[in-house]
Amino acid sequence: MICAGIDVAKDKHDCFILSSEGVVLADVFTIPNNLEGFNTLLDKLRTCTTAQDSIKVGLEATGHYSYNILGFLLDNGLATYVLNPLRTNLYRKSFSLRKTKTDRVDARTIATMLLSDAGLKPYTDTACHNEELKSLTRYCFDKVKERAKLKQSISRLVCILFPELEKIVPSLHMVSVYTLLAEFPGAEQVAAAHLTRLKTLLADASRGHYGRDMALEIRDAARCSIASRMPAKSLELQHTIRLIQELDAEIEEIETAIRAIMDELHSPITSIPGIGYRMGAMILAETGDLSRFDSPDKLLAYAGMSPSTYQSGQLKNCYPHMEKRGSRYLRYALYNATKYVCHWDPSFAAYLAKKRAEGKHYNIALSHAAKKLVRLIFALEKSRQPYCPAA
Repeated sequence: MICAGIDVAKDKHDCFILSSEGVVLADVFTIPNNLEGFNTLLDKLRTCTTAQDSIKVGLEATGHYSYNILGFLLDNGLATYVLNPLRTNLYRKSFSLRKTKTDRVDARTIATMLLSDAGLKPYTDTACHNEELKSLTRYCFDKVKERAKLKQSISRLVCILFPELEKIVPSLHMVSVYTLLAEFPGAEQVAAAHLTRLKTLLADASRGHYGRDMALEIRDAARCSIASRMPAKSLELQHTIRLIQELDAEIEEIETAIRAIMDELHSPITSIPGIGYRMGAMILAETGDLSRFDSPDKLLAYAGMSPSTYQSGQLKNCYPHMEKRGSRYLRYALYNATKYVCHWDPSFAAYLAKKRAEGKHYNIALSHAAKKLVRLIFALEKSRQPYCPAA
C-alpha cells in the first residue's frame, strides 16, 4: 500500500508519499497547479510503486481549489480520499504539543492519516457527479436569499411612496403590483394616471383578475395618500422591481436544470409528502453518496444534527446541544423539509404532536422529527423504494 498526501492551495500543491511500512518514498515536494504539475505527481507515484502496489491519495476538502486535481486523480483511476479539515487538524495536533502548522506538515499528516485510518472511504464517481447538483442547489439558494432581501426593500420603499397600497392588495409581491409600481412608482404618479390606463395595466398583469373597480380603488387611495414625494426612492423602486424580475427568470432556469438532474436520478425522496424537487435536490446534493454511511446515525452526525456529548467523572451534560457541524445547507433543507412533511404526512404530524405533548419546545420537537426524516430518507435511498404512508 502506498499513501500520498496532498495539501491543496490556490497556486501550488505540496505532496508527500509514504509506504505501508512507514518508509518515506518521496519527501515533501511542491507541484504547480497546472497540467504539468499534475503529470509530475502522477509520474512520481508511478516511480514509487510497482504493479502489485495499490495507491491511496488523500486531500482535504478545500472547496473549489481541490476540484481540478480531484478530477484529474479520478480520471486516472486512483483511489482518492477527501478528508474533513477538522479531522486532519485534530489528527495533526495529536502528534505534538507544538503549534506547528505548515503546508509541508499538512501533506505529511494527510498521508499518515490515510495509512492509519482504515475507516476512510474513497471518493466515488457518484459523489463527483453529485457536485453539479450541489453547485446548482447552492446557487439557487443564494439567488432566493438575494431575492428575499430585495423584496424587503420593496416593502420599505412602498411604505414611503404609497403606504395605503399594502392594505388594498393581498400582497405587494405579485406580478400585477410589480407591473403597476414599475410604471407608476409612487402615489403621486398613480393619482395622476388615467383610469383607463390603470384598468388595462392591472387587467393584463393579473390576467383579468383585477378590473376597473380595483383600478378605481387604488387611484382613490393614491389621491388621499400620505406618501412622500421622493424621486430618488421612486427610481430605486423601479430598479429593485427590475432586479427581482431578472432573479425570477434566473431562478426558474436554475430550477429547470435541477429538475432535469432529479429526473435522471429517479430518487424516492420526492415520494415523501411535503418534499419537492428543490428541497429533495438540496438534501441529496449535500448528502452526497449515501454508500459512505453505514447507518442513519452516521448520516445524522454528518448533517451535524446529533447531540453533543461531554462526560467526565461525575459530570454529565444534562442539556446536550446539537453539534451543528457539517453542511449548513443540509441542515437548512432538512429542517424546512420537516416542517412541510409534518404538515402533509399524518404519521409525522402525530410524532411532532407527541413530542410537543411531552413538553418539548417546538424547535426541539421539530429536531426530533427531522431526525426521524433522516432515518426515513436513509432507508428509502438504500432500498430505492418509494415512500408508502402508514395506513
